[in-house]
Amino acid sequence: MRLIDTHTHLYLEQFSQDRDDMIQRAIQSGVDRFFLPNIDRSSIGPMLDLEEAYPERCFAMMGLHPCSVNADFEEELAIVRQWLDKRPFCAIGEIGIDLYWDKTYIEQQKEAFLIQAEWAKELEIPIVIHTRDAIDITIELVERIKDSRLQGVFHCFTGTPEQAERILSLGFYLGIGGVLTFKNSGLDKVMERVGLEQVVLETDSPYLAPVPYRGKRNESAYTRLVAEKLAAVKSMTLEAVAEVTTKNATALFAKAGVAASGNSAGRA
Repeated sequence: MRLIDTHTHLYLEQFSQDRDDMIQRAIQSGVDRFFLPNIDRSSIGPMLDLEEAYPERCFAMMGLHPCSVNADFEEELAIVRQWLDKRPFCAIGEIGIDLYWDKTYIEQQKEAFLIQAEWAKELEIPIVIHTRDAIDITIELVERIKDSRLQGVFHCFTGTPEQAERILSLGFYLGIGGVLTFKNSGLDKVMERVGLEQVVLETDSPYLAPVPYRGKRNESAYTRLVAEKLAAVKSMTLEAVAEVTTKNATALFAKAGVAASGNSAGRA
């Protein structure tokens, strides 16, 4: 049985004391690939160092997180573009709209999202979308620009069945993580109504740890707990959920030239 963690920040300082052990725990749990979303200029170095240390396991994205979008976002985007021109990345991400903490830069967030989505079209790689307190706005942006070149995933999906249907109709994937295990999240009821043909698994480590680790540091080994919960929700075997979601993840990131067995792109 193989699982893929399609969204994990393993390069962050929360893992500085046991990163190698944590990765080995994940591998022993059946999680053999880890997709690393970028945040901003500060995370690029640690992210690429981790990819270099685990070239057959870790795959870097490049993008500007909406919470890092502010008055100088164009400077940050210029750095993103420089890296995209240097070497291949598996996706552009994570990008999107976040209105949970601050709404000051909503227009800049929209502009940054649209610019990066166009880069994804140009490079023919998927986008990895972060949206918080802004899912309808984000879906509308994708609907506006969607064409045959644009594909991606709504990371940490926690929306309604109707929102899920809109996303799936665009050909996008739903990234399902630890929130599925939360008692009152309601996501289990949504996923009862959603097929798995466009679903991938994630942890968003070190955040959003699933039950029974809720409130503690998340790690990629817990992808298996998400898969187990999804299997229970869908009345499927764990092995069947693993097979479908791993196939989906491989298909999603295959457009970036990432082979099933590893990543051949080196650090520039």
